[in-house]
Amino acid sequence: MKIGNRVQSPGSGAIPLILTGLNRTVRYHSVMRMVAFVFALINAPLQAVAWEFTPVPICTLFHQAPDVALMVTYDPTSGEYAIHLSREGGWPEASVFSMRFEGPRGLTISTTQHEIEAEDTRTLTVRDRGFGNVLNGLNFNQRAVAILGEFEVAVSLDGAAPAVEEFRACPTDQLVSAPKSRETQPS
Repeated sequence: MKIGNRVQSPGSGAIPLILTGLNRTVRYHSVMRMVAFVFALINAPLQAVAWEFTPVPICTLFHQAPDVALMVTYDPTSGEYAIHLSREGGWPEASVFSMRFEGPRGLTISTTQHEIEAEDTRTLTVRDRGFGNVLNGLNFNQRAVAILGEFEVAVSLDGAAPAVEEFRACPTDQLVSAPKSRETQPS
């Protein structure tokens, strides 16, 4: 019965190295780890388009599309939702901002309460206490189109539903609320 192949160690000359099944397995796994690492590097830009959810420090839904980054947040301490749309080219001035959701449960929502920072026009933000229509639009459709005046930016909603569901079920008990000051505590 042959356990392994005799191989000469580099530079040792007389000392044989026997590759057992265990040694071959270890070498195989090392090579496969390297292949997996290279594969991960090659696919890293592709993974950036995934929808992501995190509950810390506040509930956040994030997606980086080719033309725009979309982030929805919920802060349970204030009860406020916000959607932030950032793009390298900035946003034009317009009095009405709309989001059109295209798909089986399509709808269009509009507001005049959007904000674009004067110093940095790359991010448009809308805040509100209710975001049911936004979350439904993201969850149940194929595409969202942000519209500001004549300007439009589309975002694919492929893969958004699981992250939106996690966002809806965001645990708020991990947040630590600040203690009340003596002035506001009942005596």
